[in-house]
Order: sequence, then structure tokens, then C-alpha cells
Amino acid sequence: MSTLAHTVGDSATMLRRNLKHAVRYPSLTAVVIALPVVFLLLFVYVFGGTLGNGLGGVAGGRSAYVDYVTPGILLLALAGAAQGTAISVAMDMTEGIVARFRTMSIARAAVLTGHVVGAVTQTLIGLAVVVAVALLVGFRPDAGPAQWLAAAGLLTLTAFAITWLSVALGMVPKSVESASNLPMPLMLLPFLGSGFVPTDSMPGWLAWFAGHQPFTPIMETLRGLLLAGPVDGGDALAAVAWCAGISLVGYLWARRLYDRDPSR
Repeated sequence: MSTLAHTVGDSATMLRRNLKHAVRYPSLTAVVIALPVVFLLLFVYVFGGTLGNGLGGVAGGRSAYVDYVTPGILLLALAGAAQGTAISVAMDMTEGIVARFRTMSIARAAVLTGHVVGAVTQTLIGLAVVVAVALLVGFRPDAGPAQWLAAAGLLTLTAFAITWLSVALGMVPKSVESASNLPMPLMLLPFLGSGFVPTDSMPGWLAWFAGHQPFTPIMETLRGLLLAGPVDGGDALAAVAWCAGISLVGYLWARRLYDRDPSR
């Protein structure tokens, strides 16, 4: 068997392991889905009537706001999934299973690949649930098939990037409790961007930060795709560039942490 075939086979085994673990212990997946749904309902039904009337000076009310806020909620769901991934990786690293894998004839890339593909799969399922709830509360996208496909591709790319970063974050600390806290700042980024209000309504210094952080161009691109509006080419390019950069940094960081001396 070639090295590539060996790696692919071992990665598939690790993927099955992680998916079975998610099915047997669904609490993390449930929390990942529940949190963005709660925020969606809160912002739409409590704040939506007022905030929707302030979008571009048009009195659109709650129906306008649910269309505006859904891309931000989707990014919030992606950020929330990072915590579950970090916890899962930290459990493997601290409970000795990775040490056992190191003694077996398993491709070194398979363990991390299984975590990443499994986490991305869970995250996309969670996003589908969030979109379904958004549709039930009034989200009315105008996207055609090509735009839906582009939006799904961007969400998958973003999930891939955040997952690699969260895998690395899960290997940094020496305890599961610490690992659960490290991805938390990611959940602030949709709020400190264009996820819930336009950036031009913010103070100058905060608007500058919102315009230069990773999530804003991703949310703006998603908003343009899902609502069949104009998609700014600069935002789309920045979104893909941020995803590629975060993926690369997360992968290199995770590989370095995984290959370090376990005794350290």
C-alpha cells in the first residue's frame, strides 16, 4: 500500500471515530446549534423591530433585520463550533489516546485530519439547522442556485479555517478546561464587525477595527450572495484571503504542536 493510500485509509478511520463520538455524546453539537439559534431569536424578536428600522434609513422593521442579521448568526455559529473542536482535541491530548496512537502504525496526519473533517462536517450540519430556523422566523434570501453554491463554499472554507485554528488551540493548554476558554474571543468578532449593525454606525476607532478584522468581509460577502445584492469584489477577495491565511497558520501551528515532545 502506498503512503498516500495508507494516510487516506487511516484518516477515514479517524473520521469515523470522531463522528461516532459526536453521535454518542451530542451535547457539544447541541450547544453549538442552540447558542446561535438563541441569539437569532433574541435579536430578531427583541431588537429586530427597532434595529431593522435603522438599516440604511429604511423602515424595514423585523423582516429587514432578519435578512441582515442571518449572515452574522452563521458566523457566530462557526465561532461557537470552535469551542467544541478545541475541547475534543484537548480530551484526546490529555487522556492518553494520542499517546497510544503514536505507538501504533497510524499515519501521523490521520489523527488531525480526522478531527478537522469530522468537525467541519458537524459544523455544516449545525449551519443547516440555523438556516432552517432563520427561514422559519422570516429570513427570505433571494439567492439563486449559483449564489447558494458560492455561499455554501465560502461557509465551508471558513469552517475549515476556523477548525484548523481551533485544533491548534485545543493542543496549547494542558487541560480541557483551559482549552474550552481559548476559542471564546472568536465569538466576539461577529459583534465587533458588521454582523449585527452596519459598521458606519460605530465610533471611528471601532469602525476601523470592524473593517479590518477577518469576519466582516466574510459576512458582507455572504450577505451579498444570499440576498442577491451586489458582492463587493474587495470583500470577496479579502474573505478568501483571510480563510486561506487562517487555514495555513492553524495547520502549521497544529502540526508543530502535535509533533512536539509529549514529555514537555
